[in-house]
Amino acid sequence: MSFKLKKLAIFASGEGTNAQCIIDYFNPRSSARVALIVCNNSNAGIIARAKKTGIPLLLITKKELEDKVQFLDTLASYKIDFIALAGFLWLIPSWLTNAFPDKIVNIHPALLPNYGGKGMYGANVHKAVISDKAKESGISIHLVNEKFDEGKIIFQAACKITPGETPESLAEKIHKLEHRHYPVEIEKLLT
Repeated sequence: MSFKLKKLAIFASGEGTNAQCIIDYFNPRSSARVALIVCNNSNAGIIARAKKTGIPLLLITKKELEDKVQFLDTLASYKIDFIALAGFLWLIPSWLTNAFPDKIVNIHPALLPNYGGKGMYGANVHKAVISDKAKESGISIHLVNEKFDEGKIIFQAACKITPGETPESLAEKIHKLEHRHYPVEIEKLLT
């Protein structure tokens, strides 16, 4: 029986802590490897992480993402099987979700369907949760479709919101949940 190593692409726009957790989880394993990092922000921290790990980096513009043929050819040249969004702030076009059916996943820093949609990322989410006096927040890992945060939810984990919670303290709790669960849930989708 032959075994095919799965190749992942991570799409990121920011610091890249979730991307780093995915890299650290998979790159010593034999089931999958991060083969490409796609970034749309030339000032993002993920760029230094890509250079440090030696993983190829593709810096893209909106126009390059909209070039269906060229973009798919680029992903094919890296033999990408699966895409994980890790703080990628652009909407994924439907032609890309169609090319990778149920093979693009995202992590959201709240319990969807609440606090999702355009503009709901990072501190914006945590501020909204606290402003609403919610009792809990958490993470949602979901398949990606052509709308922000509306794909099928495949995993959620919650944390309590304590009295005096700030967006920063909530962000720390959420990051711990993200780092613990996201790579594991990606691995389940690969099998």
